[in-house]
Amino acid sequence: MDAVSSPLTRSQLVDEYFIENRTKLLDLAAYLDRLDRAAAAAGDPPDFRMEAFDRALGALLGGGPARVERVQLILSDPTTEPLEALDRKSAVGAHDPRREEAR
Repeated sequence: MDAVSSPLTRSQLVDEYFIENRTKLLDLAAYLDRLDRAAAAAGDPPDFRMEAFDRALGALLGGGPARVERVQLILSDPTTEPLEALDRKSAVGAHDPRREEAR
């Protein structure tokens, strides 16, 4: 897929969106700090959502084209077969590969 250029220059994008995304980074940092403090206190086992979150952060930091596609694929359920019945009332935000092993 060919990259589509932005109608804005790099400088214009930074001027327009830097503060918004700076805030998002600070929110993420605060969330991760809270998780670290809670994990240290409780000794809980790893959560599949946070494992996916960590992989998604790695995809962001890895740079290169198509970051959003890589992150979306990390968080998406890769299965193609429909479930016989819904197993939850709401989405959990990431695919749990261990559920595949249990089937």
